[in-house]
Amino acid sequence: MSLSQGRDFLAIPGPSVMPDRVLRAMHRGAPNIYTGDIVDLTHSLVPDLKAVAQTKGEVAIYIANGHGAWEAALANTVAPGETVLVLATGRFCIGWGEMARAMGINIETIDFGKRDSIDPDQVETALRADTDHKIKAVMAVHVDTSTSVKNDLGVVRQVMDQVGHPALLFGDCIASLGCDPFPMDDWGVDLMVAGCQKGLMTPPGVAFVFFNEKAKAARAKMDRVSSYWDWVPRVDPEYYYQFFCGTAPTHHLYGLREALDMINEEGLAHVFDRHAALAGAVWAAVDAWGQDGPMELNITDPAHRSTAVTSVRIGAPFGTQLREWTEGQAGVTLGIGLGMAEPTDPAWHGFFRIGHMGHVNVPMVMGVLGTMDAALKALGIPHGQGALTAAASAVAGPLHHNVKGGE
Repeated sequence: MSLSQGRDFLAIPGPSVMPDRVLRAMHRGAPNIYTGDIVDLTHSLVPDLKAVAQTKGEVAIYIANGHGAWEAALANTVAPGETVLVLATGRFCIGWGEMARAMGINIETIDFGKRDSIDPDQVETALRADTDHKIKAVMAVHVDTSTSVKNDLGVVRQVMDQVGHPALLFGDCIASLGCDPFPMDDWGVDLMVAGCQKGLMTPPGVAFVFFNEKAKAARAKMDRVSSYWDWVPRVDPEYYYQFFCGTAPTHHLYGLREALDMINEEGLAHVFDRHAALAGAVWAAVDAWGQDGPMELNITDPAHRSTAVTSVRIGAPFGTQLREWTEGQAGVTLGIGLGMAEPTDPAWHGFFRIGHMGHVNVPMVMGVLGTMDAALKALGIPHGQGALTAAASAVAGPLHHNVKGGE
């Protein structure tokens, strides 16, 4: 017997749940791509995207996924034969470094493992050793979608400034933009990449590169940048088609406009508070289940956990069993343990991830946790009791505070 009839729920860390408002905005015929409303709409996106990124710099918009944004960032700033420092805290910064190597860029990697955030002391040691300033960029992921670790890039900038190293600081916010606070300018991040399909609640297909004057200066020194990835015409287009180096992703733009309107209506500070409260419910439930069973949060320090995604360890084969049960029997799709082990390694079956990013609220998150609780019981996986009570208490605290404050 299966109870999965009805609307499926996607609890993976991207693509996130698409709001009905966004989908309705996209459900229309194709517009004139040379003049008219679509031109004004596209220009209207720029200041709102900068507001979410908390930057006064520039933003280039690409028809691409996050990997495309990675390549665009590198193509505009780092030449083949130059060197970047990769600060790896999971699969995705390692992947960014692999892309750099494929582009002919030399990479140096500090791997902090899959359960720890960036250690500023190790970064300082590496930068002080680079007396010739061969390192042109320091690359880090704000939130790694595989491990769910959250890194403080402001601390990385402080280290770079203390050492006096002139490298650019790159940040990957593909999993975190619009979920975890990322004050780009205040943290001194020179370049940041993001995608539309997570905190920005728009179907996959559009990516962004935000950059400041220092990054623009690096672009000016490049001998050659491919015409598609070149951000110069995109940020100050003489003709509309230069925004996208050709035909615009029209329907994604309609959806993104609606998604940004939703963020503006809620208020960015409240968006962050909502994500923090709902993440707290997830963490409380996992902690309760782990009191008498193998489940545990991958990131033990709450200060370094993302409020957008939670990576969970449960031991093989329980991770895969749990995911298959929640999807097949209840219609809830949890994320695979991407990057935690190789798919050919039996340990791969001991991890899963919960996405709680973007368009989520209390019943959505509590529904996922309730389904997981049922799966643990149905499968006979050892687990502690009281997880749903703990989760409810975690969200009730902020809500109770709001009620009392209004009296």
